[in-house]
Amino acid sequence: MIIKELHVVIETPKGSSEKYDFDPVSRFFVLSQALPAGMMFPFDMGFIPGTRTEDGNPLDVMVLSEFKTFTGCMMKCRLIGAIKAVIYEADGQPVRRDRYVAVPFLSRMYKELDVVPDRMMRELERFFTAYHELEGKIFKPAGYLDAAPAYEQIKFV
Repeated sequence: MIIKELHVVIETPKGSSEKYDFDPVSRFFVLSQALPAGMMFPFDMGFIPGTRTEDGNPLDVMVLSEFKTFTGCMMKCRLIGAIKAVIYEADGQPVRRDRYVAVPFLSRMYKELDVVPDRMMRELERFFTAYHELEGKIFKPAGYLDAAPAYEQIKFV
């Protein structure tokens, strides 16, 4: 498999109990949500610029790394998999919103990972389930993708 380079822009750094979103109109990062006490992002959460999902947002990526990053940081990453998922909005409408998982090329700690370990994948599913419940949404995992089929799903606009 050819390893493809993806640029990922970090919106919310790992350990943050605040969620940030990039606003394409103002071109600033906006504080969009405060998580409940004790809840935080387990890894950096970002997006792949130039991509779009069914709801018009860029593709989401959880980046596994040992780095201390910041909102707006762009990293060159490689995919190691994805959680296939459907999110049911508050009105009950389903929207396909897979969650990609990547590793920075510069990572030393995660450089050997080619797939997301099963236990970590289940933990990420639980995080996304709890996170979406806060917004009155239901996150339903629908399986996993290894890196090659995950790369094939990514389309740039």
